[in-house]
Amino acid sequence: MKVVYTCFCTDVIHEGHLNIINEAQKLGEVTVGVLADAASIRYNRFPAVSLEERIRLVEAIPGVAHVIVQNEIMYDEIFERLHPDYIVHGDNWSLPSMQAIYQNIKNLIKKYGGELVEIPYTYSENVQRTDHQMIEKLAMPEFRRGRLRKLLQMVPIVKTIEVHSGLTGLIAEKTVVVDGETIDQFDAMWISSLCDSTEKGKPDIELVDMTSRFQTIEDVMEVTTKPVIFDGDTGGLTEHFVYTVRSLERMGVSAVIIEDKTGLKKNSLFGTEVEQTQAGIEDFSAKIAAGKKAQLSDDFMIIARIESLILEQGMEDALKRARAFVEAGADGIMIHSRRKEPDEILEFCDKFRAENKETPLVVVPSSFNVVTEEELAAHGVNICIYANQLLRAAFPAMENAAKSILKHHRAKEIDSELMPIKQIITLIDEINY
Repeated sequence: MKVVYTCFCTDVIHEGHLNIINEAQKLGEVTVGVLADAASIRYNRFPAVSLEERIRLVEAIPGVAHVIVQNEIMYDEIFERLHPDYIVHGDNWSLPSMQAIYQNIKNLIKKYGGELVEIPYTYSENVQRTDHQMIEKLAMPEFRRGRLRKLLQMVPIVKTIEVHSGLTGLIAEKTVVVDGETIDQFDAMWISSLCDSTEKGKPDIELVDMTSRFQTIEDVMEVTTKPVIFDGDTGGLTEHFVYTVRSLERMGVSAVIIEDKTGLKKNSLFGTEVEQTQAGIEDFSAKIAAGKKAQLSDDFMIIARIESLILEQGMEDALKRARAFVEAGADGIMIHSRRKEPDEILEFCDKFRAENKETPLVVVPSSFNVVTEEELAAHGVNICIYANQLLRAAFPAMENAAKSILKHHRAKEIDSELMPIKQIITLIDEINY
């Protein structure tokens, strides 16, 4: 019997998958690969059901002889392991990510032999409805909320990008980069107090109230599926923070990060240039403990942000606070710095990891932007947040457009630098009933 191989990255079996299996059966004995979780989130989307459940779904399909786990997006391991005579795949190669997979398969066929059999993609109302329902399920609060904890178990480092509107949420959701045979995308979204305030033309002093900030969350969540980490500033009064926790949980937010400062909030990047007061360890620990007591699910995370290095209180103070906040129930520690080099951040991470191997570490490399995700992961960092880059990219581009129109008294000169509106609106999914 000829060895026939196809791979599925799906939570639901529909007529398109069955058509591929039927065509594959005509060629020989069919082995189906189920794409592993870590590979799925880089290539397609977060699985809504476990790998074991997806394997059982495929095993139940008549005509499938064997089911294996495909650990990587590309097919190198499969060719080395199975030496397939046929690779059966849908002919949906239009996206850059699919083009990379197509080229990988062709290169491996040239090396090992075999043949690629392309099956016309199944376009039907039922397939479209099923695909849409899968996306809608991922967006539901009860499914989205626990996704950050799952990501921490799946990937070396959770890549997180700042969003401040539905449109920036779509950019975070749908931006995929192909570099050779590497496919990558963001894992999570950060809703920043700084960016939320700046987008509204307000100073970053906790002036924008939670009701308004919750609306930003709603705008983002309505059009995306990825987990959300919320910038909770200082958390406010403990009596208020417990209600914030409940509200964020109900909305489907995965985590809130609160910083150990008191009084009128000033942005951390000002450091000691402006007067900033760090909260007492006991008081801040009590706020964390109250928040943990108030939350209703095990999914939600409260992450403590330590400002000791920002305020030049020293490494030992930062470590002392980290120990206390973990003891109080913090689900993670964020350590911040405004230095241009990452040395003190990496020193903190190494010392913290020497005594605590489990608690997630969060880093925001805004000022020390020379450090790579791989370097951070090597020092025990679990979440990397790019906290303001989309806002900072948008402002100069918009200002440049405004100046050009004023200078030339028309829009023609700036038009070549603008994205066509048709291309922008293709990001927005329409629901067909």
